[in-house]
Amino acid sequence: QVQLVESGGGLVQAGGSLRLSCAASGRTFSMYAMGWFRQAPGKEREFQAAISWNGGDTYYADSVKGRFTISRDNAKNTVYLQMNSLKPEDTAVYYCAAARRHPPIPSPYGYDYWGQGTQVTVSS
Repeated sequence: QVQLVESGGGLVQAGGSLRLSCAASGRTFSMYAMGWFRQAPGKEREFQAAISWNGGDTYYADSVKGRFTISRDNAKNTVYLQMNSLKPEDTAVYYCAAARRHPPIPSPYGYDYWGQGTQVTVSS
């Protein structure tokens, strides 16, 4: 069992940056691939980025390549999402998730545990 808690969301102007954090409980964090998803009102949950168990491989949605960076610190049981050059269309609730499978896939169905989400609002 893994419990995930996101933080770092908030209100930012277009062009600004935010760094989301996701703290995981348990001693097996390093066994899981980790992902970030987002969900805007009325839309499906959308893959943003994923990272392998040891951080050696990263994966991004085309819409965020070059703007978002995923990273992890297994010593701190934490995964991060650095978001730069934010746009109003990035406004959503952002979720982190843990996956047993490797490599991670860009679908919410490939993840086993989810956080409660953190709101990101980008104003124009």
